[in-house]
Amino acid sequence: MPSRVYLDWNATTPLRTEARTAMLAAWDLVGNPSSVHAEGREARRLVEEARAALAAAVGALPRNVVFTSAGTEANALALSPGLRGSSGGPVERLLVSAIEHASVLAGGRFQADAIGQIRVTGSGVVDHDHLRALLDDGPPALVSIMAANNETGAVQPVAEAARIVHEAGGLLHVDAIQALGKIPFDIKTAGADLATFSAHKIGGPKGIGALVVAEGLAGLQPVLRGGGQELGRRAGTESVAGIAGFGAAAKAALQALPEDAERMATLRDRLENGIRAIAGATIFSDGTKRLPNTVLFTAPGLKAETAVIGFDLEGVAVSSGSACSSGKVQPSHVLSAMGYDPTVAQGAVRLSLGWSTGPEDINVALEAWRKLGNNLLKG
Repeated sequence: MPSRVYLDWNATTPLRTEARTAMLAAWDLVGNPSSVHAEGREARRLVEEARAALAAAVGALPRNVVFTSAGTEANALALSPGLRGSSGGPVERLLVSAIEHASVLAGGRFQADAIGQIRVTGSGVVDHDHLRALLDDGPPALVSIMAANNETGAVQPVAEAARIVHEAGGLLHVDAIQALGKIPFDIKTAGADLATFSAHKIGGPKGIGALVVAEGLAGLQPVLRGGGQELGRRAGTESVAGIAGFGAAAKAALQALPEDAERMATLRDRLENGIRAIAGATIFSDGTKRLPNTVLFTAPGLKAETAVIGFDLEGVAVSSGSACSSGKVQPSHVLSAMGYDPTVAQGAVRLSLGWSTGPEDINVALEAWRKLGNNLLKG
């Protein structure tokens, strides 16, 4: 049977060899990382090495990395009323961009009447004028803007947003889950007060995420209470193997980033050119700075569900958007926020590349699209 082509890397990635090796070593340990005996100290060493690796990858201090069960939990932990920076009072409300992941749109622990939504442009970039207007119309706010969109790949100008937010006395949370390993991300350069990450998006295991906070941030309240793990910020015995895998994946992703990003961008451009040439296809957020690995497209008459099945039958794994919502029969909230008609949004197909994607994979994907596109034209 011919090998399949995997082009759904934004949903999840294969486990890196480095992460697998680190996890196998960790699974051989018996100690609880909170225990003081030798076995416990060895487990703690692996956790702290991983913490340092992730901190180095995002320009943070190790003590400011909080490991969680997933990116969703990390987002829920970040969205806390009462957060305070090194200056200014506690935040009393939450402003989120309209294209955020569902775990951010849910608002964390803010009450529904304390949550506002920031508009985006037709290119899928946060409207900074609307952000300023919202910040001027109320008490200090926590603002949540993702570093890069998981569907369109549009990279958000978070550093500029950070300046706007801080001038208004607010704080900025950045969901950087899709950015890590694809574009450079540094919490200080971005101006973020909080940033969230997920291991399985960079070649680590599923079920491990992290919240990274800026130095001087106060008022963070744990979602899970109990023991004093993670300096009291997240109760529960740490998943030593998962955390070790996260740290190894972060280190590997950082080392490979420049070469991987350039190669993926070249392949993405060739993929997009081939897609555009068939059935009048268009690329969403075209002309905007995007992740080097992401293509979201549609064509007249295209139905996403039919296209995903068609690609799958041709041996190519793609998606119709976020893995958290692609199984539901509803238009993309991202494309709706960008002003697209629901019928257009229901025809969007996402292809996302990774570090092992090669030219032959692009050839197979384009051949699959030629067959699908020609059927559209015949219909």
